[in-house]
Amino acid sequence: MTVRTANAVWEGTLKEGKGVMKMQSGAYEGPYTWASRFADGPGTNPEELIGAAHAGCFSMFLSALLTSNDTPPVRVETSAAVHLGEGPTITNIDLVCRAKVPNISEEKFQELARSAKERCPVSKVLAAAEISLQASLV
Repeated sequence: MTVRTANAVWEGTLKEGKGVMKMQSGAYEGPYTWASRFADGPGTNPEELIGAAHAGCFSMFLSALLTSNDTPPVRVETSAAVHLGEGPTITNIDLVCRAKVPNISEEKFQELARSAKERCPVSKVLAAAEISLQASLV
């Protein structure tokens, strides 16, 4: 099976320190700080990267299910809002999907979207958080 890696380096204290996260592929390397995670400072944060991973995984999984259903999508666009609560703990993730899928009923689309939410690998690993889904055809 495939193994993917990422790397993070943190220097300094929690509030005054800074770090860099990067992906094995080289597709992303960027800074993160206390302010970028808990306020509106510049840079990224782990929750934002988790959201990107979840949105990407869900979109690909839904595309696979739609294709297997003989209703291949033209486009699947998903956003993920990752909520960081007290603790800090990721409490819930809200997926919002808009898909252009010719020749599919609303009922079948919703069934496949729910299945993708439950079965995509990132959803499985994030199952400790409540995951909501709003899916619509466009």
